[in-house]
Amino acid sequence: MSADSRGITRRTALGQIAAAAAFGAAALLPSAQAAPGKPASEKARPGRLKQSLSRWTSEAPLPELCKRVKAIGFAGVDLLYADEWAVVNDHGLAISMGYPARRDNFIAMGFNDPANHATLLKELEATIPLAKRAGVTNLITMFGNRKAGIDERKAIDNCVAGLSKIAPYAAENGITICVELLNSKVDHHGYQGDSTAFGAAVMKGINSPNVKLLYDIYHMQIMEGDVIRTIRDNIQWIGHFHTGGVPGRHEINDTQELNYHAIATAIAELNFSGFIAHEFVPTQPDPFASFAEAVKICTV
Repeated sequence: MSADSRGITRRTALGQIAAAAAFGAAALLPSAQAAPGKPASEKARPGRLKQSLSRWTSEAPLPELCKRVKAIGFAGVDLLYADEWAVVNDHGLAISMGYPARRDNFIAMGFNDPANHATLLKELEATIPLAKRAGVTNLITMFGNRKAGIDERKAIDNCVAGLSKIAPYAAENGITICVELLNSKVDHHGYQGDSTAFGAAVMKGINSPNVKLLYDIYHMQIMEGDVIRTIRDNIQWIGHFHTGGVPGRHEINDTQELNYHAIATAIAELNFSGFIAHEFVPTQPDPFASFAEAVKICTV
């Protein structure tokens, strides 16, 4: 998670937001009434892929961000807290990924450690019905940082045990829990879910269509490369994608090493119906020019 000129990262953004113990349903009522029983994701969009923008990548006020990304061609906004959902829905956009909690240690505290399960399950159980009311179909969670005494096999077993407990409730409400793969080499030292093999082993153990991987292309390029082949081999376990240029997590154009148009084409050819969410820090003077460029690159 690279910083822009003002030092903003997703980790920083999480830390700057005041902690909240629970989310009230009242904030969701306007959007639920505006689109009863239906997510806002049915907006017409170009190409075969639904594209969204991660909220933390822009400092624009959320209403302004929604107006501008909708005009560009985005179908949704990614990584939002429950008290932000109504704003996005009211602008006719999807919440492509929601947070179940505000915590400074959101990334480090994951399902690899059984000591975390009670807290993580409580957060998801509280947020799932709110997500259903707002038409939010994806919630994010983490594998967590490595702990002494918990090796890879034990960590996989712990993740399977914990996530299997929430899978039936997620299925009952039409929600997919997406567990993110991150790199432990550059941005998140110590993170345990740092390979597709680890994530796929957890998914196979759970074997639920309502628990999937959030495959972050930026992170997995850093850790293992071979992105297109890996996506093709593991698409059944993937529910969501994030983008970002390598190195630096900036624009996904020809200033970096990945061919995102080819990656997007490969994803579309697999008939992927979820979202590909752009999660990079723009370097252009007008960040929305970078966002528009990303939409164009991934329109296939």
